[in-house]
Amino acid sequence: MDILENLWLGFSIVCTPMNILFIFIGAFVGMIIGIIPGFGPTAGIAILLSLTYTLEPTTAIIMLAGIYYGSMYGGTITSILINTPGESATVASTFDGYPLAKKGRVGPALVMQAVASFIGGTIGVILISAFAPYFASVASSFGPPEYFMLIAMGLLTLIIIMGENKIYGSISALLGLAIAVVGVDVISGAQRFTFGQAELINGIYFLPVAIGLFGIGELFYSIYEGAHKSENKQIIAFDRRKDFWPSATEWAESKFTFIRGSLLGFFVGVLPGAGATIASLMSYSLEKKVSKTPEKFGKGHMPGLVGPEAANNAASSGAMVPLLTLGIPGSGSTAVLLGAFLMWGLQPGPLLMKENPEFTWGLISSMYLGNIILIAINIFAIPVFIKIMKVPYKMMVPTIMILCAVGTFSLNGSMIETWLMLGFGLIGFFMKLYDFSPAALVLALVLGPMAENTLRQSLIISDGTLGVFVTRPVSLTILLIMIAIILIPFINMISRAIKKNKNGSDIKG
Repeated sequence: MDILENLWLGFSIVCTPMNILFIFIGAFVGMIIGIIPGFGPTAGIAILLSLTYTLEPTTAIIMLAGIYYGSMYGGTITSILINTPGESATVASTFDGYPLAKKGRVGPALVMQAVASFIGGTIGVILISAFAPYFASVASSFGPPEYFMLIAMGLLTLIIIMGENKIYGSISALLGLAIAVVGVDVISGAQRFTFGQAELINGIYFLPVAIGLFGIGELFYSIYEGAHKSENKQIIAFDRRKDFWPSATEWAESKFTFIRGSLLGFFVGVLPGAGATIASLMSYSLEKKVSKTPEKFGKGHMPGLVGPEAANNAASSGAMVPLLTLGIPGSGSTAVLLGAFLMWGLQPGPLLMKENPEFTWGLISSMYLGNIILIAINIFAIPVFIKIMKVPYKMMVPTIMILCAVGTFSLNGSMIETWLMLGFGLIGFFMKLYDFSPAALVLALVLGPMAENTLRQSLIISDGTLGVFVTRPVSLTILLIMIAIILIPFINMISRAIKKNKNGSDIKG
């Protein structure tokens, strides 16, 4: 009953003309960001965050959240029409989305991805409504040791799943932690790495770093890749009047895929560091394994599109659970959202739902409306987005550059922060070029102060001994999970080596 009362409170806050307008703006802008290849929601949120200063906190956050989950919808349009994922979470959608388009099933593919995204996003929000209060009540008993171990596990998980090069992911996270210590030591009051600059006494603000890494860095990398030289994209023709709706067979083939993808995506998204990309790839793999006709996958099979789409949108909802209840972002996008919360004086964590129920449930309720708005936009405004896709990239570059510079300078009227933004733009370019992880850097930067404070509080509690992390049941459990996360890849590697040697011996025998 409490959940229904809380949702009623949330809808009463969100259902005002101003908030509905900004949910629509966020969803629409998110879709546009999604169809810009390689750009992604993290860059969009970082760039536009500085433009929300004049809004009420709830209105600003629901717009930014709309950009976050709206980009999941938009990224699939390019996956289907030009075989280019708008961002990493929609990579799996190219596997069957583009083959469907080449078979003349553009309309059904776009409709089914919109429906899958809607179902995945809606199931995800329903599960947030059900589980978030319980997460918050459990987390309310956490102390500094438990929080420190949670932060460490979030960073570790992100590094482990970041790709083949774990060393570069670790270096990226360590660089973020190093940047986070700039400023005044909260215990001694001493200045650290400020180089005599008064503007650095309060530390390096995360927003210029995020805008530089994800906004300017992505632009530089796209120019390096030659995106500005491409005048026209080869977009597969789309005719709304011809074969627009999916067939009864396609609906029947995908009926259980909607549910499987949504549930898998949500629970993967809840894990710190996992995110929508992992969820969509896992869903594609699952659908192929349970299918009676796995040979159809990769050749234009509708469940191969529906599964990843339901999963990545449910995962974007799932990632909000640790953010809202623990204050732990699980990805670059939610790290920037955490920064937005802090900018508005809101501290995500177990007390947020108790102390700011209007804000929390307003945000959750806005996601219900956002998904309804997005499915309508996705089905009826596709021709508009196709025209946007035809705009040459070289015309977008100066617009985005100006937004980045103006947005950064408008934060505090600081030229130092503007130069920092440009400097981190160059760092972001080289990080992307050499396969480092900008997401790990931003996540570590946002979590760094919290990690330092909880570690030092834990050591004060225990009189300087590390035993506090193994004598408390919850922190010990998290520590054991972290050890398992580290050891599992090595165990798998040893197991494969033993199996390979055994097979080699059998062949020789």
